[in-house]
Amino acid sequence: MISREIFSRLQKLLAQFPVVVLIGPRQVGKTTLAKAYLEGQASAVYLDLELPSDLAKLQDPELYLSSLEESLVVIDEVQRRPELFPVLRSLVDQARKPGRFLLLGSASPALLRQSSESLAGRLHYLELSPFSWWEIREVADLETHWWRGGYPEALLASGDGQARLWQDGFIATYLERDLPQLGFRIPSPDVRRFLSMLAHNQGQLWNASQLASSMGVSAPTVRRYLSMCEETFLIRLVEPWHLNLKKRQVKSPKVYVRDVGIFHALLGIPSFEMLQGHPKFGVSWEGYVLEQVLSVLPAGCEVHFYRTYVGAEMDFVITRGLEVLAAIEVKNTLSPRLGRGLYEAHQDLGEPPTWIAYRGQESYPQRDNIIVTSLTDFLDALVKIT
Repeated sequence: MISREIFSRLQKLLAQFPVVVLIGPRQVGKTTLAKAYLEGQASAVYLDLELPSDLAKLQDPELYLSSLEESLVVIDEVQRRPELFPVLRSLVDQARKPGRFLLLGSASPALLRQSSESLAGRLHYLELSPFSWWEIREVADLETHWWRGGYPEALLASGDGQARLWQDGFIATYLERDLPQLGFRIPSPDVRRFLSMLAHNQGQLWNASQLASSMGVSAPTVRRYLSMCEETFLIRLVEPWHLNLKKRQVKSPKVYVRDVGIFHALLGIPSFEMLQGHPKFGVSWEGYVLEQVLSVLPAGCEVHFYRTYVGAEMDFVITRGLEVLAAIEVKNTLSPRLGRGLYEAHQDLGEPPTWIAYRGQESYPQRDNIIVTSLTDFLDALVKIT
């Protein structure tokens, strides 16, 4: 299953830039997308740097790649050979035209740093995330997507049990193979414990000292763990919105496990029925809504949250530059009630269009510029307003 939207974006980028870097976590479908694109190309070469035979072809990369000037060259797992980036820059400068190289790789400090420094002005990044509800809403029901998350193997599994086996295997591989290959030398039990603690603090303010104390390590150590998980697309930080300088606002970001299926697996919740009675049921829906919002936002828009020390709070604020485009409050209920803190935040933010994203199917106005809405209607409206 390939998203038509992401396929179209890849086409457009390769028609404009000499180098496109397709990044994202393992098992998200980068290779599948690249091979689907190659099927329509008259001349293309695919290299997988996990294969010794393909690595051998790049013993003299300049000689080999210069002979492929008329072909699109796809290099998978490119972070394994960071020394390729200066060679690619030279080849692009010798014959600068769009669609010369498509690079695939799991996020890593080496990949991002080397490509940015060596190919500045010659490349564009395209991040591939797990499937969003917007992409698969015509072929999968919302409850299944919410429970299993968006990784293709989990979403398309024959049953929830098979999906969980895949998710557990993904976490184990991430800890035991992916992180060491990306240059992170941290004992896997420590990272597993850290991830479990993050899952139990889903949607909460980041508190390095508290986590460090619980783990028996230093605050700089847990900050390093956090950066590692963010760079490998496992967690997401949402920063606070600070436009109103007269209000005493929180300064720490909120932390979310990005894929809700992985979040459920880290918590060890065995079924959707058990999730419904779990203390993290509400933040499960909150994190799910967050990722769906991010999946439809155009370039230039960002998501923040708003919270003051006197109780005004809005789950998410969509901004573009200094402009507040919209606000979102997430309610995991069929009968949402709005509190004083939301109305105060709505006023602080300049009374922007505000949606109450709840689990019901009907959408209806609550008061001026505040609408209670289903997720589907909300995403449709969000696409239009931005």
